[in-house]
Amino acid sequence: MAKAKEAKPVLTEKIYTTLTAPIVTEKSMMGSQNGQVTFRVPLEATKPEIKKAVEALFEVKVTAVNTILTKGKVKRFKGVLGKRVDVKKAIVTLEEGQTIDVGATA
Repeated sequence: MAKAKEAKPVLTEKIYTTLTAPIVTEKSMMGSQNGQVTFRVPLEATKPEIKKAVEALFEVKVTAVNTILTKGKVKRFKGVLGKRVDVKKAIVTLEEGQTIDVGATA
């Protein structure tokens, strides 16, 4: 019996807006040694949505998604109280042998 072809996921606007930007810091680059890539995502993004978006956009297999919600600090801006924005990050672990090159410049 022949193996059925795996259907490519349909790319929708939701998939493109789920991953806002890659996070390229010294700490996130240390995670790439373990097959991890870090992305900034919207606050309302869920782990299944993030996994689906990474698999569809980069054509890789994701084994785990960990999310971090960093609350914005209250700071003073020229004597006026202000608040920094809340940020959600997703650390995506890829299957063994798969990579995403986020350090490349366009």
